[in-house]
Parts: sequence; C-alpha cells; structure tokens
Amino acid sequence: MLIEILLGTILLLLIILIFLVIKRGKIEPTDIESAVSNTWIKLGLDEKVGTLATYASDIRNDYRSLETMLRVPTERGTLGEIALETILTDQLPPDMFGIRKKILDGKIPDAHIKSTVGIICIDSKFPLDNYRKTFETNDANEQEAFKRQFIRDVRGHLDKIAIDYVRPEKGTADFAFAYIHSEGVYWFLVNEAFEMLRDYTKKGVQVISPLTISHKVELIKAGVHAKKLSDDAQKVQHEIITLSRDFMEIDEKWRVFYQTHLRNLGNKADEIDSAYKRISQDFDKINRLSDE
Repeated sequence: MLIEILLGTILLLLIILIFLVIKRGKIEPTDIESAVSNTWIKLGLDEKVGTLATYASDIRNDYRSLETMLRVPTERGTLGEIALETILTDQLPPDMFGIRKKILDGKIPDAHIKSTVGIICIDSKFPLDNYRKTFETNDANEQEAFKRQFIRDVRGHLDKIAIDYVRPEKGTADFAFAYIHSEGVYWFLVNEAFEMLRDYTKKGVQVISPLTISHKVELIKAGVHAKKLSDDAQKVQHEIITLSRDFMEIDEKWRVFYQTHLRNLGNKADEIDSAYKRISQDFDKINRLSDE
C-alpha cells in the first residue's frame, strides 16, 4: 500500500513539473522544492515514512533475535521440535505418534510414529554451527574448512541416531528419521554430501526435511490403514468361519430331530388318528342300535 502511495506521489510531482514547464517555460529550483514540499506535507508522507522506518526497525530487531536464538543449540532444537510437532499433528491421528516420550530403555526421541514395521523414532536436533559459519565468511579456504567440519558434525550426529534409535530388537523399525527443519540445509547436504546420505540410509538413518517428511508420513499412514483393513478382513473371515461351523452344528441337530423325533411323532399321530377313527365308528354303531 505504501509503495503505491509513493508511486502516486512521484506521478503527481511529474504532472506538476510538466504543468509548470508549460505555464512558465522554465523551472526555478525553488519551484521544484516548493512543489515537492507541498505535496509531501499534503499527503502526510513524512508520517508514513516514519511509520515505515519503525516497521523496518522492528523487523530488523526480530530477525536479529531469531538469528541469536538459532545460534543456541537448545533453542534451535526447540524450534525444530515445534515444527516437527506441527507437521505430525496436522497429518496423523493422536494415537499414531508421540512427542518426547520415554521409550527404548529410557531413550527420549523428539518424536516417534507407530507404524506397521515398529516404532519410527525422529530426531529433530541438528548441528548447524559450522553450516552457519560457512556462509558468514568470505574467505574461500575458511568456507571449505567449515563445510568439511559441518559434514563431519552431521556424520557424528547420524551415527548417534543409528545407535540410539535403530533397534529392531527393542521394537523399533529398522530405520529412523533425522529431521532438518530447514529446506536450505537439507538441499545443501543433498548437493554436497549425497553419497554420505545414501550410505546412512542403508544403515537405517534417513535425513528428511519439512517437504520430504510429509510424503513419508502419508506413506506410513497409508500402511497403517492398509494393515487395519487387513486385520478387519481377517476378523470378518474368522466370524464367517465361526458362523459356518455353528450352521453345520444346527443342521446336524435338525437332521436328527427331523429324521428321528419328528418322524416318530408323525407315525404316532397316524396311529392315534386310526384309533380315533375306529372309536368313532364304534360310537356310530352304538347310536344306530339305539335308534332301532
């Protein structure tokens, strides 16, 4: 909005200058100064520019505060944990993940996901000090030295994740996630240390970013859903088998009842009916003798 006002002011000044040129044929410096000053005051640009300067100062201070926070490993780790928790909360039901809960003989990963292949642990802390120094210096030799040290830091961190959180014998999956909350750092590693990342993937530690974790979480969720459907299908199959057995049992009892008891009852009913008919005939004879 402020940019549009400034552009409008410039356009207005040009119009005034053109008008003065047409009217007087020439322009005195005092005319330009007077026109600019009057326009500046009428539009209240001094106040707006002051406000813009205040906003710029606030943004600069906020940036410095954020930069200072990111220099502290614990604060940086907290920021990564918050970002990670937000992603998991948005994509998974509460019963599928946990944040900083004690598992695996007292180990506390920053987060974990319950999957069909075991508990997937996620570490969101990352050693970024030497990465930051790589871009703070203008000396090419220092940049290269900081970059190599950063990659060594990453290697040590990934080794620790492999030891702590890739433990299938304790119920984990055969892999864990090392979450980097910065896409820039992630792609720096992909470009500068791709072979190292691939080697650690084979060892069970996958380095992920905000974009790649979303994809992996969706795959994990789909796997859990498929497993649930499979379990439900097995339950239905079990119920059908049980129902079939119950039906066979009832069918067998019905056959016994029909072929034995019901038929005997039918035969007895026929005998009773025959006896009834004989008695009825005897009564008829008695009635006829009485009439005679």
